[in-house]
Amino acid sequence: MTQIIKAKKGIITDEMKLVAAEEKLSADAICQGVAEGKIVILYNLLHSNSKPVGVGQGLRTKVNANIGTSAHCSGIAEELKKLKVSIEAGADAVMDLSTGGDLNSIRKKIMQESTVPVGTVPIYQAAIEAERSSGSTGDMTEDLIFEAIEKHLKDGVDFITVHCGINFETIGKLKKNPRIMDVVSRGGALLIDWIIKNKKENPLYENYDRLLVLAKKYDAVLSLGDGMRPGAIADATDPAQIQELIVLGQLAKRANEKGVQAMIEGPGHVPLKEIEANIKLEKELCHGAPFYVLGPLPTDVAPGYDHITSAIGGAIAGGAGADFLCYVTPSEHLGLPSLDDVSQGVIASRIAAHAADIAKGIPGAAEWDRKMSLARKKLDWERQIKLSIDPKRARKLHEANKKGDTDVCSMCGEYCSMKVMNRVMEELSPEGRG
Repeated sequence: MTQIIKAKKGIITDEMKLVAAEEKLSADAICQGVAEGKIVILYNLLHSNSKPVGVGQGLRTKVNANIGTSAHCSGIAEELKKLKVSIEAGADAVMDLSTGGDLNSIRKKIMQESTVPVGTVPIYQAAIEAERSSGSTGDMTEDLIFEAIEKHLKDGVDFITVHCGINFETIGKLKKNPRIMDVVSRGGALLIDWIIKNKKENPLYENYDRLLVLAKKYDAVLSLGDGMRPGAIADATDPAQIQELIVLGQLAKRANEKGVQAMIEGPGHVPLKEIEANIKLEKELCHGAPFYVLGPLPTDVAPGYDHITSAIGGAIAGGAGADFLCYVTPSEHLGLPSLDDVSQGVIASRIAAHAADIAKGIPGAAEWDRKMSLARKKLDWERQIKLSIDPKRARKLHEANKKGDTDVCSMCGEYCSMKVMNRVMEELSPEGRG
């Protein structure tokens, strides 16, 4: 039985207990969330060196890091380094988005090395194999797509992105309501190209039950992909995006009824004023299913700094109810990220996620900040560094600016407000403090 089937029967699994302990919640609360489809547990039993991670309502906002080779850079050694950096920086999960080199070998090596859940996009492999054999991604067959999916699940992949919401109707909405950026989802573009060339319905939509059988077999989470996500703020919340979301809500419900866990993927580039509405709309249309967002990015003009853009949108999205943030690195829109880009992307998303957790009242979130404030008041630098979201960078910056053995930093020196006020408060009588 899968996690959701057991949850509906009131059976608390070991994975639910582990998630409950991590989240400082009761196992009963996790079980109920899974049963209702509002919490998913990223954990394929075949990925034995990973730990279960819960995503959804009432849980800490999670962060995903994307890694993987490209056709122009297919070195697995570099991507394994990025995997290590992602985990060290605090990513809760990673996605292998490889499109270059020996895809099976790359995926297996990432699975072997990853101690956090791994997600993939099997349609990439199906399209690449079709192109390598016949010269066209449009020559994918339904069997090739589903064979790729099972191959990934059999290797222990914990969650897969599947663009099931793209169909004739959503494509029709796009045609009637033109966009600046059309479609920026790679998987979405590949499927739209296939549908138009073959004049057939999307196999992932038309044969959704076949997909559910595979997901149920491996108890993997379906991440229902946002193939119509906006790639420009001018395209946000348009008919194509909303139509796809409606379809995904229906498919998520069908998945849960069949004993399969599902979460929903979301935008993308969204103006600041529309982010909260997008989150609320997903929760309404998709029956409270966990929402996994890319960013979102509230402006299009910051290449080189899009990890910051993403963190701004991610904090608002998370605070409004988004459950899972996919990181964006400084290299977004420009190229494959470096090791440092990966680290910066994870940290930026973690800052956004934590700010969101404070807003949502997640257990222990605000207490972390309280401890930091107390350490700052005491000028306890070692404690501040240990409590920081990136201790290595905090220590580096403090040491670089430290002047001798002084207990203050180089910005204020002896005029430090904390030092002055600590002295003043000691001199005040108990009555004076009031």
